[in-house]
Amino acid sequence: MNSTGRGAAGRGGRRAATAHRPLSCFGSDLPRRPAAPPFWVPLVMLALGLPGWLAAQNDRCVFQIDNVDRQGSVNETARGTNYFAGGNVRLSCRGQQLTMQSDSVAAYAGEVVQFIGNVKYRDSTLTMDADRGTYYKKGEKWEARGRVTTKNLKNGSTLSGPALDYFRVVKGVRDTMEMFSTGRPRIEYNAATPGAKPAEPYIIVADRVRLRGSDRLWGGGKVTIDRSDFAAKADSLRLDTGNANDGTLVGGKPVMRGLGRDSFNLAGRRLDLKLDQRELTYITAKGNAHAISKEWDLVADTIGIDLNNRKLEQTLAWGDSIRPYAKSPSYAMRADSLALDTPGQQLKQVRGFGAAWLGGTIDSATKQRDWIRGDTVLANFVQRDSAGTTHAALSQIIARKAAQSYHTDRNAKHPDRPSINYARGDVIVMTMSSPPARGVDRVDIRGQVDGVQLEAAEAPAAPDSAGVRPDTAAKRRASR
Repeated sequence: MNSTGRGAAGRGGRRAATAHRPLSCFGSDLPRRPAAPPFWVPLVMLALGLPGWLAAQNDRCVFQIDNVDRQGSVNETARGTNYFAGGNVRLSCRGQQLTMQSDSVAAYAGEVVQFIGNVKYRDSTLTMDADRGTYYKKGEKWEARGRVTTKNLKNGSTLSGPALDYFRVVKGVRDTMEMFSTGRPRIEYNAATPGAKPAEPYIIVADRVRLRGSDRLWGGGKVTIDRSDFAAKADSLRLDTGNANDGTLVGGKPVMRGLGRDSFNLAGRRLDLKLDQRELTYITAKGNAHAISKEWDLVADTIGIDLNNRKLEQTLAWGDSIRPYAKSPSYAMRADSLALDTPGQQLKQVRGFGAAWLGGTIDSATKQRDWIRGDTVLANFVQRDSAGTTHAALSQIIARKAAQSYHTDRNAKHPDRPSINYARGDVIVMTMSSPPARGVDRVDIRGQVDGVQLEAAEAPAAPDSAGVRPDTAAKRRASR
């Protein structure tokens, strides 16, 4: 520090630093620098270079120095004047809810300002803490490094990580705030709409993230999204909780798992998300889609699941390259498109449209399934208890338009050769037996009806042990 700076400090710099003297950020009403300036003058000049996001947009901001524990210094260089101050430096914007603090501050030629040690920023909408920060006047860029934590005071969302770049709104430069973070930051994204009761946040983690405005987010590199009711992962994420209310998970075999008592698993080349007031309501898996629930294992080109109050309400499947096919331990179904209704996460009905086919349990003896098919097939289920566990049991099947049915019945006389029933009609209604009985109880056929019933025949008589026909033996006796 030069002798002028030391003389300034010697004339009572501490009192000047705590006098809360207003400083115009435009500098039009600043006094000319005296020959022997008080030590706070470098901070006046520093205030001229502070990032504009510390003030309300387009408002004239008057900064004031609230505290400096140690004196400042000035260093003249060929490129401009450098300013330094240390010791619990605290600044604020007069008349606004805005404060900033760090252990020390350094400004270089009015272009770059560094905040070093315990950096804290507070305003009416945002808080940001970091080990260090750097402001670049060119491009209006703010870099926070070290242990960075940021909180949005409007919706409660937070971001924490080792690095954050912030680009403020500047008239004529950019009209929307942007932030970039690397080093696998963690975001607690509040799902509640502004002003609503706080809800459980989405926990988003990625190698790198970009945020634009307050409602758009992109993540790349081993992205995970977690909440108490689901967990998802992919290579990349796009999320828009604004007007679009949607999102996308792509790359790295995206998958989403529903958690809880009645869980599900949904995977595909791409997962598209729909939201309602930031709450996840619909998920579509596209390309090699695969869904697994408590009742069914389903594959198709495309599978969509509908969520209501965080519970699986309905599953839709369609496609041609991979025709929808659903199977369970007891049944299997395929069609051009399938719909599985699970209100309250309990299977109630499965509907198949377009060359629909439904098969029952594989018979242990014949290794075949009973089946029914038609242009449309509806399968109704009821909840039954088994050893204290409820499960869905098939109660009725309805096939319409070119309906056909095939089923076998046990034959008491010939257990190894069941009876075969094949029928055709406009409509076939197959009613299942109630416990403890099993199998089909009744088949009703309407419209143009035909069919066949095949019963096992009696076994043919065993041949004579002597191998001689009776009439041949008689002829031999007559010839004697």
